[in-house]
Formats: sequence, C-alpha cells, structure tokens
Amino acid sequence: MTKRIFSAALALGLLAGSADAFAQAPSLSKKEKKEGWKLLFDGKTTNGWKGYKQAAAPDAWKVVDGTLFFDADAKKAGAKGGDIMTAEAYENYELVMEWKISEGGNSGIIFGVHEDPKFGATYQTGPEMQVLDDDKHSDGKIHKHNSGDLYDLIASPARYAKPVGEWNTAKITKKDGKLTLTFNGHKTAEVVVGSEEWNKLVAGSKFKSWDGFGKYQKGHIALQDHGDKVWYRNIKIRQL
Repeated sequence: MTKRIFSAALALGLLAGSADAFAQAPSLSKKEKKEGWKLLFDGKTTNGWKGYKQAAAPDAWKVVDGTLFFDADAKKAGAKGGDIMTAEAYENYELVMEWKISEGGNSGIIFGVHEDPKFGATYQTGPEMQVLDDDKHSDGKIHKHNSGDLYDLIASPARYAKPVGEWNTAKITKKDGKLTLTFNGHKTAEVVVGSEEWNKLVAGSKFKSWDGFGKYQKGHIALQDHGDKVWYRNIKIRQL
C-alpha cells in the first residue's frame, strides 16, 4: 500500500512538473496573433538576440526552464557577459515581458539602443526601465532608481514591485515618440521623447552630457547584465 501511494504521489508530481513546464513555454493566443503580437523569445534558444556589437548572444545568457536567464556565476567563471539585445531595431511598438530578480540584484530593460562603433554600451544611447530588488540593492534608496522607474529620469508614483522570487510584468509602449511605462498594471512614467519636457529631464539627470542618449527613436531592445542573476520570460512585441 505504501509503495502504491508513493508511486501515485510521484506520478502526480511528475504531471505537475510537466504542467509547470508547459505553462512556462511562451505562446501567443489567437487574439494576440490577430492583434499583431510576436514572440521575441521562443523559450528554447537565444535566436533573435545578440550581444552589443557582437554577432551572437553572450554565453552568460542562458535559456533555463523557458526563461532567458543571466547566469552571474557563469560570468564569474569566465563566460562572456554583457547586455543581450534584439537583433532587430524597433520604433513604434508595445513591448511586454515578465522579470524576476535575485536577492540584492539589479538589471534593466533598455530600449532605443543605437548600435554604433562610437558607443561602447547599450545604455549610452538607450533609456532604461529599472529592474531591481528595491529592498536590498543600494539603488533602492535612490530617487528615480527603483523598479518600474524610467531610470534617473522619472520616478514611479509608488513602489509596485513584488517580493524577490516572484514575477513582475513590465510594459513599454512607444508611439510617435510618446513613451509610456506600465509596471504590474500601474502606469509609472509617461513622456514624449525629444520634447521640451524630455530635454529638461535629461538635463537634470546623469545623462546630461552623454552624446547620443535618448536621441534615437528607432533602436534595439536590450536586457542588462549588471552582474546579478535575473530571469526574463514571455517577451513579446507588436509594432504600432
């Protein structure tokens, strides 16, 4: 009897595990397909992604259980790190993804990235939607550096991040220069890129003397290697 109960429990556990794995696989509904949504990450490979000014994705970015995972331990052991970005560039779009950060971790979703030999990194041209453990990373104490913020430019009206280990949903909408950030269902920032308001925000930020920052309406979308473990999944986009 004990063996039969154990076997049944094991089978149920395996089924549950399979269900979890299936749930993690990215997919689009018929409605999403009709609306023009496209998966940017297939949950199996890094196809469609590359390093900045590189031909392939950095080795420290791995596909694990349907997520795009930055393995900080692998980088420390010698694997090539750096931000990972879409091979294609986008201008008018709605971008949605989920992220989960490690304890004390830091990362970011960077967009409008211009790939050019004169720039050394994605963040030199691309603004960022912050990804952070607000409670345990030092940036959590800095105004405009919390999860969901338009990093160093616009602070969220409140803290909306879920506890470390739980999934958060980020949405970036950009249409004819109008940029809107939405985090866990809450609008956290809205501004027109290139407007007088935008220029004032940049002038009051760490980017004020950065040639090229926020200047490109069309650009790549990047996920930041900030040296900490971070997971991204269900990354999808539709062009507007």
